[in-house]
Amino acid sequence: MDIKAKIDEIVNKVKNDKDFGKKFKDSPIKAVEGVVGVDLPDDQIEKVVDGVKAKIKLDDIGDKVGGLLGELKK
Repeated sequence: MDIKAKIDEIVNKVKNDKDFGKKFKDSPIKAVEGVVGVDLPDDQIEKVVDGVKAKIKLDDIGDKVGGLLGELKK
């Protein structure tokens, strides 16, 4: 399983599917298990959850910085 690809898939699903985003927020391990489709130990799933959370934060920061730079150009 390509962990990076799964993280990217889950990040996109969190951002584009409000129901899944709520499920991820409420119960991230169960949400990830549903996407991965494989029953893995919680410690392995937690690594994926942490990766998803980190990528979402980085993407949000990038969007905010991009927005600020756009405003500065105006």
